[in-house]
Amino acid sequence: MSVNAQSKVGTGTGARSRERLVVIGNGMAGCRAVEEILDRDPDRFDITIFGAEPRVNYNRIMLSPVLAGEKSFDEIVINSTDWYADNAITLISGDPVVRIDRETRQLTTRSGHVENYDRLLIATGSDPFVIPVPGKDLPGVVTFRDLDDVDKMVSAAAKGGNAVVIGGGLLGLEAAHGLSLRGMQVTVIHLMPTLMERQLDEAAGWLLKNELERRGQTILTGADTAEIVARDGHVGGVRLKDGTEIPAEIVVMAVGIRPNTQLAQTAGLEVGRGIIVDDHMVTSDPAVLAVGECVEHRGSCYGLVAPLWEMCRSLADGLTDQPNGYEGSVTSTKLKVSGIDVFSAGDFSGGDDCEDIVMRDAARGIYKRVVVRENRLVGAVLYGDTADGSWYFDLLKKGEDIAGIREALIFGQAFAAGGALADPSAAVAALSDDAEICGCNGVSKAKVVACIGAGAHSLDAVRSTCKASASCGSCTGLIESLLALALGDDAVESGPRTMCKCTSFTHNDVRRLILERDLKAIPEVMQELHWTTPDGCSSCRPALNYYLLCAWPGEYRDDERSRFVNERLHANIQKDGTYSVVPRMWGGLTNPRELRAIADVVEKYDAPMVKVTGGQRLDIFGIRKEDLPAVWADLNAAGMVSGHAYGKALRTVKTCVGSEWCRFGTQDSTGLGVKLEQLTWGSYMPHKFKMAVSGCPRNCAEATIKDFGVVCVDSGYELHIGGNGGIKVRATDLLCKVETEEKAMEICIAFIQLYREEAHYLERTAPWLERMGLTWIKAQLFDDPEAIHTLADRFRLSQKYWQVDPWEGRAKGAHRELHDHLGEIRPFRLENA
Repeated sequence: MSVNAQSKVGTGTGARSRERLVVIGNGMAGCRAVEEILDRDPDRFDITIFGAEPRVNYNRIMLSPVLAGEKSFDEIVINSTDWYADNAITLISGDPVVRIDRETRQLTTRSGHVENYDRLLIATGSDPFVIPVPGKDLPGVVTFRDLDDVDKMVSAAAKGGNAVVIGGGLLGLEAAHGLSLRGMQVTVIHLMPTLMERQLDEAAGWLLKNELERRGQTILTGADTAEIVARDGHVGGVRLKDGTEIPAEIVVMAVGIRPNTQLAQTAGLEVGRGIIVDDHMVTSDPAVLAVGECVEHRGSCYGLVAPLWEMCRSLADGLTDQPNGYEGSVTSTKLKVSGIDVFSAGDFSGGDDCEDIVMRDAARGIYKRVVVRENRLVGAVLYGDTADGSWYFDLLKKGEDIAGIREALIFGQAFAAGGALADPSAAVAALSDDAEICGCNGVSKAKVVACIGAGAHSLDAVRSTCKASASCGSCTGLIESLLALALGDDAVESGPRTMCKCTSFTHNDVRRLILERDLKAIPEVMQELHWTTPDGCSSCRPALNYYLLCAWPGEYRDDERSRFVNERLHANIQKDGTYSVVPRMWGGLTNPRELRAIADVVEKYDAPMVKVTGGQRLDIFGIRKEDLPAVWADLNAAGMVSGHAYGKALRTVKTCVGSEWCRFGTQDSTGLGVKLEQLTWGSYMPHKFKMAVSGCPRNCAEATIKDFGVVCVDSGYELHIGGNGGIKVRATDLLCKVETEEKAMEICIAFIQLYREEAHYLERTAPWLERMGLTWIKAQLFDDPEAIHTLADRFRLSQKYWQVDPWEGRAKGAHRELHDHLGEIRPFRLENA
């Protein structure tokens, strides 16, 4: 989503008796301040916002996932064009303000547009610092502050080669992570001996460096840049002061930021390191306010989100005649750097008057250090396990005496009540009523206890009542302990395990709420259901993608990034990095044309092995990744589609020859197997799904260890469900007997649809049947005479949108676009299936 230069969004048609509030800066701080004002007094101001970028307001913190290919721009938009219009806000984007005339209370933009104001809010943020070395202005040298910078990096990465990132702070490491994911060879150059030295001590910085190097990046600490080397008029590398030269097709400057004060300084406002403001964010001119990274408050400038939000609240209070002022922030940093959890707070430099308490767990990759001075916590650094970060931060802010929990302090909150290491509940019982349980939402122990007393007898009930544990989830254990203390262990309402560590909801909760709340996008689900991670994880993203596909066929668009790599490529990755492909053979049948096509592919692409699978198919091994589109094009030309032997989908329908050839065959099992496979191929499932049709009770097709099996008998067909082979073999349960092929097929697709709608993602039919019970499944299918027909209709509807041939932008009945080039796929980082 973007807004063209000088475009206007919103009407700004409020009554002219309103004060005119003009905001310079359409970023996170400026728009958050406007949101806070609107919450307090939505009719007080006529609001106009000027933005230098030709876009609506977006989350700059999420630029790293955009660079990594894990998010699109639309997914990081905070305020869409509708927000501006709904609140009668005029947005003038792509036309930066270049002059403020405080005497006439007018400002002028680059295009010459003049705007009057009664109150002016400056939220110009910060500028990236570019080290003054030769070559800094060469094409190919970029910063990392906005979407344009990301676009430049993505374009460079598409050509491959080497990247150098100057700066080993958070932004630099995130830039390196994203470029590495996009296939570049990345070197990080950091002047200081420790990565992220402002957030991490030497030990944690070393752990981080080792982990990043293990992932393939080159990390040079204590490295000083001498110049950026040119090659053919473009950046060609970086030379260090020790003479080392590192080749580069792109150089990213991520060495720091500084407040953007130029406009304020030119206007004659008082400026230090930032624009000087008071406790209500008022500058030296009473008509002008400033907020965000561009300001200096009581000698401090802040670059973290939490202090900026506090500033915005105080600014809005001041503008709406409320007394609360900003008094500065005690900051902590809880981050995920390239997927690695780190936390720091306070002063962790230590000293002769301090005591360090350290715990190292090398096997788990965990490092914890707390710094104590005069029996008070003054600093903390956590690496790998940050669950107790909020608790340490609370102790630090309050300056509490920790002598009584000194011996247990390093082990975390659950063990720190009077040194009682073995009694986690004692720690919670000892907390004062005003102790903050949920830092994200500001919920105290007393408030949680009051919720429990009012009838919230489960974690979900507490969460929905007072929002404790509804955000980051790190306080979940504390709330469970409070529930147990208040109600007794036996009285606490318990339930199934949560979907993953990113959420406190179960699979059943998520599936139900997707329908009840009309949720139709992964970011929407995460926002609505209070996901504790910005992007989810390799457990929940594929599950959410599946649940949304199942809930909204035809409306929700399959998210390629949330599919396992094998599903994206229609190929099975092997241990040597090559792939195997399995074309579909209906019911195990083939013909000379298909066999010739397979033989041609084997010879053309030098495949070293072809193997008959247990499901009666041919598996072609040793295909290179870059050859996969061409391989599938050749197979498609022969009429062969994917066997989905790599996906959570229908794999195969195994058959015997049945009555057509076998002396003992009672029915046409091969024909029925072909019909079942043609009816159900391409079905996206919670897990892999296999079927078989045996032509007689001798069961040559092994139908009684399949997810759905048919055994033909003289009187018709026995239908079996919930079997599987593999490590844990399970024989099927008999579902029913029917007389006709048509009835067998109708019950088959009704059963599949029931499984798709009710099972958890990655739950095979065998454990699903054992969890739900055969009686329940039969009731869902047979108690209501219309149930089978209704489920079958829903299955047929979904098949319109899910049957897709690989590498062709063709979807049967839906014409849904499919990626047809490997280079276009920028996957969310998931483990292989």
